[in-house]
Amino acid sequence: MAPPRLVACPQCGKKTPWNPANPYRPFCSERCKLIDLGQWAKEEYRIPEQQRPLPDEAESNDD
Repeated sequence: MAPPRLVACPQCGKKTPWNPANPYRPFCSERCKLIDLGQWAKEEYRIPEQQRPLPDEAESNDD
């Protein structure tokens, strides 16, 4: 049987097994999972949005 695949916890970097026995995967612990959730809740992480021209900017480019 192959050894469990180890991944780095996205919060602390500790190597942790990636398997069903780890209920917090990809995190190493509930603590790291909750820290990450808190950072999302405080909007410390953001998904970048694509820049779109404003409607009046798009019209002025047609000249």
